[in-house]
Amino acid sequence: MKQYIYILLAFVLMGCQFRKDEYVDFTDIAAARNLTFKVISQYERDLSDGMPNDCYLPDGTRANEYTDETPSPARKPATTGTTGAGFLQELLRWGNQNKVIEIVGTYPSHDSEGNEVTLSGKVLLPRNGKPKRMILVSHYTVCSNAEVPSNCFPLEGVLVKLGYGLIVPDYMGYGITADQVHPYLVMDETARNVLDMYLAVRPWLEAVERQPEESDINLMGYSQGGATTMAVQHLIETEYSDIEDYPDYAKIHRVFAGGGPYDVKATYERFVNTDTAGYPVAVPLVLQGMILGNNLNMQLSDMMQPWLCEHMDDWINSKVFTSAQINQLIGTKVTHKLLTEEAMAQTSDKVAELYKAMTINSVTSYDWIPQASVYMMHSMDDETVPYTNATHAKSKWKDANITYNFGHYGGHVLTALRFIYSVQTLLVQEEEERKKYE
Repeated sequence: MKQYIYILLAFVLMGCQFRKDEYVDFTDIAAARNLTFKVISQYERDLSDGMPNDCYLPDGTRANEYTDETPSPARKPATTGTTGAGFLQELLRWGNQNKVIEIVGTYPSHDSEGNEVTLSGKVLLPRNGKPKRMILVSHYTVCSNAEVPSNCFPLEGVLVKLGYGLIVPDYMGYGITADQVHPYLVMDETARNVLDMYLAVRPWLEAVERQPEESDINLMGYSQGGATTMAVQHLIETEYSDIEDYPDYAKIHRVFAGGGPYDVKATYERFVNTDTAGYPVAVPLVLQGMILGNNLNMQLSDMMQPWLCEHMDDWINSKVFTSAQINQLIGTKVTHKLLTEEAMAQTSDKVAELYKAMTINSVTSYDWIPQASVYMMHSMDDETVPYTNATHAKSKWKDANITYNFGHYGGHVLTALRFIYSVQTLLVQEEEERKKYE
């Protein structure tokens, strides 16, 4: 009888230990309270139930409401036989870490003038055990505060199913700083804000005993996040690589960049020269980011039509509407209906000043060649971020260790799904290769 009691007791203890290992309340760990990453809240997500209701795509629509784009006569068919809905299903099918712990927190950083600010973001971890490696994600363009990582489930979060951990900053002007203007495509500032979150979270991960198995990091981003990811890579490789006593976790393992506006000036010129803005909200976002984020000696009214200027605060800076909703409110993709004659002329002193700011904030203008391995993807059919960005990047970084994947993959949103699917595939392949040599 005693033997059975001992066996039963052993199972009970094992069960208690298993439950303790499964779930940790990260909001109440004394060892981490003095660190710069401060936990606000945490909750658990079960991805076996399907794509979360609060997961948004790059056009502001919900992932679980996505319907495949309708091909237009000007757009060549995607070379893949997989639809957008198919990509979403595949993203959820891979991996066995269905339960994700999402941790919202704050961290210290600086604005463009060097003033201290507190920013927010989200950490995503596998429910069980330590992550294989951390992925620092720079998110794509969002407009409503509901779409920012701390308030939703980032689409890239499906990679947690493979056992990876993610760090996803909100950016300045979103999350707890939603009352401020977002410095759209102001690359150096945004890159530093992103890296500051990573540098704050890593000591916290060690304190809560969730440090990754591999100390170096992967960088990842699509659209605005693609360009920001390359700017983060530049920041790490130019400012941190030569510091001998800097921690290993500041070293880059691999970089994934997709659909990025690497050349802001070329992107804007495409809007003007074709008189078409496939993603209309990008026009006021770019102008506001360049003018306010770079303290240019001009007003938005110098560049944008009066009716659009009048709605900047209630449509865009309120952070209430998604990009899809704002595009509907704008109601046109014709560039000259959005910009003034001076902005369209491209020959005035103000436009020259604007172009100078755009060049400074283009990663292709950096005096730098990427050192870490990069996977770069772009669709030739991208109606939001012109394909010329990809060709300029390839020309600029022809001597870098970059694998280019350019093709007719459909529009911007469909390619975003394909990009994350490709990253997922490459991570699995890398894991399989590693196991061969163990």
